[in-house]
Amino acid sequence: MKEIETYIVDSFTDEAFKGNPAGVCILKDTFSDSEMLSIAKELGLSETAFIGELNKDNAYPLRFFSPVMEIPLCGHATLASSKVLFESTGQNALTFVNIQNLKLPIEREGAFIKMGFPIYDTTPQDAPIELLNALGISEVNNSAYNAETKILLLEISSSDILKNLAPDFDKLKNSHDSINGVLVTALSKKENFDFESRYFWPWSGTNEDPVTGGTHTFLAKYWGKQLNKTKMHAFQCSERTGFMEVELLDEKQMTIKSKAQIILSGKIKI
Repeated sequence: MKEIETYIVDSFTDEAFKGNPAGVCILKDTFSDSEMLSIAKELGLSETAFIGELNKDNAYPLRFFSPVMEIPLCGHATLASSKVLFESTGQNALTFVNIQNLKLPIEREGAFIKMGFPIYDTTPQDAPIELLNALGISEVNNSAYNAETKILLLEISSSDILKNLAPDFDKLKNSHDSINGVLVTALSKKENFDFESRYFWPWSGTNEDPVTGGTHTFLAKYWGKQLNKTKMHAFQCSERTGFMEVELLDEKQMTIKSKAQIILSGKIKI
């Protein structure tokens, strides 16, 4: 029998039961892709992270699985994994490396965790009318696509409309056959935030991801250009809600900073 040290961590929040819950498994043995997918299905969270042992480059291999498939890059599960390792090792800095050999430098800044992520671009792409209807959106300010994540971005005029969206997820899934998800965003009316978003991905995970760090790899640059800012505060207005600070360092690198709360620890036995 194999035992896996396992955690559930609420990311992008300073409160338990808010933000985005992720599973975190610390691997001491070798597990197949199918075993990791089965564990992700069993935990039933939007993503579960699997941390390998420190490699010769002084980095921790990190892989992410939704209940449906492997996800190359996941912000909230990276934050959750960082929280677990910082709490268990006492370190203040570490590096992860994902399945694409992308290195993610992580630092602890007091109660906050700051993560280094790549910056991605978007290109114009129209949204099918069936997709807009399924979301309940009658008009968009802009529609764009990010190739690295295969996510469609829709900017709409009101954060109030964004908060109240109630998609028909069956129709949404049938409205497009070549994306991983659709991100809807709007300027924020909140005093301490610049923009807001929600992320729907019935194609590759759960219906809605409560708070999504990975989408900010292109969302930060998108809003940075419009607002003429390099540092912004983002709010995800899902039911659970969540927050983060994003900063564009140069044309290729950015940071995402927020908090996380460990709410459960235990062992999986297989």
